[in-house]
Amino acid sequence: MTDAVALIAEFTTRARGAARVLATLPTATKASALRSAAAALRDATPTILAANAIDMAQASVAGLSGAMLERLRLDAGRVAAMADGVAAVAALADPVGAVIDETVRPNGLRLRRVRVPIGVLGIIYESRPNVTADAAALGVMAGNAVILRGGSEAIESNRAIHAAIVSGLVAAGVPADAAQWVPISDRAAVGAMLAADGSDGAGAIDLIVPRGGKGLVARVQTEARVPVLAHLDGINHVYVDGSADPAMAAAIVIDAKLRRTGVCGSMETLLIDRAFADPKALVDRLVAAGCEVRVGPGLSDALPQATDADWDTEYLDAIASAALVDGVDGAIAHIARHGSHHTDAIVAADEAVAHRFLAQVDSAIVLWNASTQFADGGEFGLGAEIGIATGRLHARGPVALEGLTTYKWVGYGTGQVRG
Repeated sequence: MTDAVALIAEFTTRARGAARVLATLPTATKASALRSAAAALRDATPTILAANAIDMAQASVAGLSGAMLERLRLDAGRVAAMADGVAAVAALADPVGAVIDETVRPNGLRLRRVRVPIGVLGIIYESRPNVTADAAALGVMAGNAVILRGGSEAIESNRAIHAAIVSGLVAAGVPADAAQWVPISDRAAVGAMLAADGSDGAGAIDLIVPRGGKGLVARVQTEARVPVLAHLDGINHVYVDGSADPAMAAAIVIDAKLRRTGVCGSMETLLIDRAFADPKALVDRLVAAGCEVRVGPGLSDALPQATDADWDTEYLDAIASAALVDGVDGAIAHIARHGSHHTDAIVAADEAVAHRFLAQVDSAIVLWNASTQFADGGEFGLGAEIGIATGRLHARGPVALEGLTTYKWVGYGTGQVRG
C-alpha cells in the first residue's frame, strides 16, 4: 500500500465519523461555524496572499497558461470575496431535514420524503484556490464531510486557506475532520479517492466532484468507482437572432467572452443569424474589445478562418469562433452538434424565437438576453457553488446546498401491518 493510498484510507475513515456528527448538527451551529470560518479567512489574508505569491511564482516558471494563472491568482479583493461567499452560505436556508413531499396512505401510514446529507464528498480540483473555501462551506452547511484534493500548482494557497477554514470551524464546535485537505501532490492520491468505494474496509466517498481541465475530468469519469458529478467542457454559445437589438447584442457578446475569459461560463462561439442587420460589425466590435475571432464562411476574409476544431474548442482565453447560421433552427442545430450542455444564450426581441431556443437547446443553463457569464451559483442566489453539472441525474446547473443532499423516506405508523 502506497503512502497516498494509506493517507486517503485514513482520511475517508475520519470523514465518515465527522459526517455522522455533521448530519445531526443544528442549523444554527453550522451557520455559526461558517461565520467563524469567514472571519478566520479575513484575518488570514496576509498569510494567504503570501502563500499565493509562492504558487504564482512557481506557476510562471512552470509555464502555466494565462488562463490557468488567472484562475490561480489571489488578491485582497478575491480573498474578501471568498470570505463573503462562506458567510453567504451561512445565511442560506438549510436543506437538511426539509420535507420534499408527504402523503398519507389509505391504511393511515404517513410517508415523508426528507432531505438528508449525501455523506462524504471528494472534491478534486485545479488552479482555483477559492474552491477550497467554497467546497468546505457548502459541504458543512449541507451536513457533509469533504475531502479536498487541489492541484499542485495551488498547494501553498490551498494549505493556507484550509488552515484558516478549519480553525474557524473548530472554534465554533465543528469537527476538524469535517473539511480535510490532501497535502500531497502525488497523483496516486487522486486514484485512491476515485477507488474509495468502501470495499477495502476504509470509509467510502459517496460522491466525487471534479473541477478542472478536460484531462482531469475525463480521468475521473473513466476511473471512478463512486458516483461523479461533473462537466467536461464549457463550450458555450451566444446566438444573436435577426430580431436582436444591435447595441444589446454587442454588450452581451463582449461581456460573455471578455468579462473573465478563464471561467467555465465564458462564451466560446458566437452564432449570428444571417438576417441580423450587420454581422460583420458585431464581430468587429468583439475584435476591437481585444478578442481574437476565428470566423466561418461569409463573415470576413481579413480575420483568421475557423477550422472544424474551433467549433469544439474551449479556449478559456481571449479567443472565440464565430459563424453565420440560418436563423434559430440553424443555431439550435449547431449547438446540438458542438455544444457541451453547459450554458447557451440567445439575444432576440422575437419572443416566439426566444422560447423555441430555450425549449430546444439541451443545456443545463439557457439564457435569454443575458450574458453567459451569469452561469454562477452566486448569481443564481445559491451562495457559493461547488461546480456546474451538465449531466441529467441528481443535479444540473450550478450545484449548491440542495444539490449536495439526497433524500430518504420516513414512515410514521400507528401499528399498521401488511398482513
